[in-house]
Amino acid sequence: MADAVKPIRLIAGLGNPGLQYRGTRHNMGYWLLDAIAEEKGLRFSADTKFFGEVARLKCEQGDIWLLKPTTYMNLSGSAVQAMASYYKISPEEILVVHDELDIAPGCMKIKLGGGNAGHNGLKDITAKLSTPNFWRLRIGIGHPRVFCPQQQVYDWVLGVPEPEHREGMQKCIDAAKKCLENLAKGNLEGVKRTVRKYESLPKPKAEPKPEPEAAEKEPRKTAPEETDAAHCK
Repeated sequence: MADAVKPIRLIAGLGNPGLQYRGTRHNMGYWLLDAIAEEKGLRFSADTKFFGEVARLKCEQGDIWLLKPTTYMNLSGSAVQAMASYYKISPEEILVVHDELDIAPGCMKIKLGGGNAGHNGLKDITAKLSTPNFWRLRIGIGHPRVFCPQQQVYDWVLGVPEPEHREGMQKCIDAAKKCLENLAKGNLEGVKRTVRKYESLPKPKAEPKPEPEAAEKEPRKTAPEETDAAHCK
């Protein structure tokens, strides 16, 4: 699929509202938008016509709307479609930030279009926009079958990540914040270059192999010293 050349005008960060969901894996979209707002000194305000909390990021290249749907995950499309329709934003100008089970914690990927991989938020956005052709920033949370096989997916996504996983997710958040200028320019190739550094976990450094112990040298054999007694008969 060809890269979009249009600038991003709307970033929708998916999550669930309420204190009980704060900091959970399913709220990765909220995490990123809250981090952007904190860094840029923005404040979200509730807007009922957009079914969510809204902030406006002013950039030289063009403004970007930040949207946190408060409809709960399964109805995220209502918020995204309402804002896109009101401001005449095309699907190719929308970036949806969401958690991704099939990507390891500490990794992220970006793509235009594609399937929903069982993500109900993406499913509803696709249905409401009548197209899957919007950008997705997929921040990895890992799958319970890898990290906690006895846990159901529902409980995993609504759980709080372990400290080491959270640290990796935060690195992705910090890197994603640096993409705002390129998003506003429509320089998605620049965004991809940044995200590509986080597509897989770095390989652990190989431990140096211990050097083989030097074989103990056998003592040098010397001929017995000749004495006067050796010649006695």
